Amino acid sequence: QVLSHNLYTVLCIPHDPVALEEHFRDDDDGPVSSQGYMPYLNKYILDKVEEGAFVKENFDELCWTLTAKKNYKPDRNGNSVVSHQDAFKLWCLFNFLSEDKYPLVMVPDEVEYLLKKICTAMNVELNSCELDDYLSQEPQRQGGLTVWQFLDMVNSGRFLRGIEQEAISMAVEEVYQEIIEDVLKQARSPHGYLWKKGQLRRNWSERWFTLKPSVLSYYMSEERKEKKGSITLDKHCCVEVLPDRDGKRCMFCVKTSSRTYEMSASDTRQRQEWTLAIQMAIRLQAEGKKSLHKDLKQKRREQREQREQRKAAKEEETQRLKQLQEEKERKLQELELLKEAQRQAEILLQEEEQRRRQQHEEMQRTLEIQLREAEQARASMQAEMVLKEAEAERQRKRILELEDMQERLQEALQQEVKARQDEESVRYAQARLLAEEEEKLKQLMKLKEEQEEYIIKTQREKQVLKQEMENKNKCLEEAQKQLEEVRVNRQRVDQDVMAAQRKLRQASTNVKHWNVQMNRLMHPIGPGDKRTNVSGGAFAGYQPLVSRRDSSLK
Repeated sequence: QVLSHNLYTVLCIPHDPVALEEHFRDDDDGPVSSQGYMPYLNKYILDKVEEGAFVKENFDELCWTLTAKKNYKPDRNGNSVVSHQDAFKLWCLFNFLSEDKYPLVMVPDEVEYLLKKICTAMNVELNSCELDDYLSQEPQRQGGLTVWQFLDMVNSGRFLRGIEQEAISMAVEEVYQEIIEDVLKQARSPHGYLWKKGQLRRNWSERWFTLKPSVLSYYMSEERKEKKGSITLDKHCCVEVLPDRDGKRCMFCVKTSSRTYEMSASDTRQRQEWTLAIQMAIRLQAEGKKSLHKDLKQKRREQREQREQRKAAKEEETQRLKQLQEEKERKLQELELLKEAQRQAEILLQEEEQRRRQQHEEMQRTLEIQLREAEQARASMQAEMVLKEAEAERQRKRILELEDMQERLQEALQQEVKARQDEESVRYAQARLLAEEEEKLKQLMKLKEEQEEYIIKTQREKQVLKQEMENKNKCLEEAQKQLEEVRVNRQRVDQDVMAAQRKLRQASTNVKHWNVQMNRLMHPIGPGDKRTNVSGGAFAGYQPLVSRRDSSLK
């Protein structure tokens, strides 16, 4: 709560204690860590800050108060080189010149730049070698110093040895105003005052001037307690040197869009310094830059980056040159080896040449001997050539005979080829016939198998038929026996029929006789009747009866 209240006050933000209570309502048992406080700080304090609405020096003093008690350790005996207030200003200078990353460190180049600015303000030269020795004692210092390491280094007195604390304080104050407060130029006592001509009364008054990028202020004295006025600078302003007049020397003026301010310096050097500083402020306004040292810091950073790039490139070039040197040495060694090999090769070549010369001489002697032998062989070969020609003639005749024989052989060969072709065609036809015969044989075998199956089937049917025939023969014999019996019975019946016929004929004869007799008895014979008709009409109905009997008997 105390920290938040002080931050609200310093940053000119309306106090909001309810937001603090609401934010930490769910976690108010133990102490608040920096990680736990940062969300509240960002949301309720820093996000509400408006640039230019607060005094940055007051904010820096609050931050210094929060950190110095725990981390800043001056000499307890009071032998510190810088006072507590100067340590605060050095702390502000460190924050301004440090790198833009956390944790804040100031690189050795910026450390040297700041110490040189302080020493220049005291007209003392900085011992850069001693600074390099101090930074090289520990490897971690070569990457940069923290603010507390920087303050310990300043308080150690190694670089400000033999200088009074008051002079150091004045130098720190001057550098602080120049870098932090953007004071481009201010008067230096005891001859640092400038004379300014009034606008209404037109009299000359001695004033203490302070130049910032956007304004040239003047005060009654160097304590800057009573401010008498200011001149606003912009890109339309200009500064000019004026000739001496009215008993004033080293005069110059600042022209704005509304007024011209005339001033007088104590000497020509001071006038030149002021005119150059005012021209620089006008140039900054024209370029839209608010702080000279922010621009210089950025330029130094770019120069460091370029220097590091050049250093890296130089190291790379050195490494490449080293590699080239090693490659060159290796090539020289290889060249020496090649030279040695060439010498050996030359020695071997000479020996080879000598050996080849000896071989050539020996070969020449051998060729001479061979030439003589060839001459002798030529003579013998000529004799042999005659024999060979005769032999060749015989061979030519033999060749002709052989050619004739070859023609006959070719004719015989053609005939043989033709015969073979005919034989091949016959063999082909024979093979085709054999194939057909084999196919027919297969069919015959198939028919034979079918016939055998049919024979077996027929035999089985024959056995069945034989059995049936035996059965039928038995039945036939029985039928024959029955037929014989029937025949016998028939003969007997025929005999009976014949006997019956005989009896019937006898009976019919008797009937006819009796019928006649009866007719005679029953019908009186009239005059003129014939006996035959009478007898026929009486027995007419008897004959169909006899024929029916005969058919039944049959």
